[in-house]
Amino acid sequence: MTVVHPDVEAMLAAARAAGTPPFEAMDPAVCRQAYAARPPIVQEPREEVAVLRDFVANGPGGAVPLRLYRAFGTSERELLPGLVYLHGGGWVLGNLDTHDAICCQIANEARCAVVAVDYRLAPEHPFPAGLDDCVAAFTHVAREARTLGIDPERIAVGGDSAGGNLAAVLALMGRDGVLPPALYQVLLYPAVDLGMSTGSYAAATPGMTVTPATMRYFIDHYVPDAAQRADWRASPIRAESLAGVPPALVVTCGHDPLRDEGRLYAARLEREGVPVSLLHMSDQTHGMLTLTKPIRTSRGVTAFVGAMLRDAFRVAAARAASRQREAAE
Repeated sequence: MTVVHPDVEAMLAAARAAGTPPFEAMDPAVCRQAYAARPPIVQEPREEVAVLRDFVANGPGGAVPLRLYRAFGTSERELLPGLVYLHGGGWVLGNLDTHDAICCQIANEARCAVVAVDYRLAPEHPFPAGLDDCVAAFTHVAREARTLGIDPERIAVGGDSAGGNLAAVLALMGRDGVLPPALYQVLLYPAVDLGMSTGSYAAATPGMTVTPATMRYFIDHYVPDAAQRADWRASPIRAESLAGVPPALVVTCGHDPLRDEGRLYAARLEREGVPVSLLHMSDQTHGMLTLTKPIRTSRGVTAFVGAMLRDAFRVAAARAASRQREAAE
């Protein structure tokens, strides 16, 4: 097992000294409140953006709250590439505010529009309710792209942890024609196999931000019927084929029970012909990108995420221009 980054060690020591209980020790409602109160403590202030506006999409369970961000310095008249972002929190925690700062930074780094999705949470709304909301949100953004100032031909999907799970599923649905196809997928320490059987579960570092017990707590709430966990919509690595899904960036952390499934997913994408970039940080812990105050590496990693998105958008624009020239000849 590799060493733990000093910033992670210091953060965990402070949490122990403060008597902060692990997620799985709390009732979901109490856990949700505690998680919602964390951003001012663990996150640097959000960056300024050109537009920050809340709106809604119609979902199967009612209105799905969304938040639009447009990169600082851009005009509302400019069609920007877009990213539909799905927050982490184990399908139990999180909202638009808990991931506000990372959405602002990605919008600025990628010079794009970001639409964050406040999907329904378990245990009140177990699988597939949250996924259904994400499907409705992505469909709405694709349909209303020009109204939102987004280029309908350049929409990516992404998320962290549970959000990475949902993003991978939406990418598969786009490949299959269930949704408009995504241009690119950003999977930040994603949960892609709810079987909880990879080696990083067995060899998990004790005392981290997320442990095997934490993941069992989340998964038991999200998919209480264990038989459903083999469904590819819950465990996208179980899909029969990954061929034809959009190019991907996968980020993994060494001290994370999700480490191995993320790396296996990246390897399978490559094996099945999908362009993929894998960034693995062996000394880091799950959730690092929303822990920007204690973990100083985080903002640089998010900047890298933005750079990868910016390049994907650039390549897509160049290919579209080339096709237009060929059609005109």
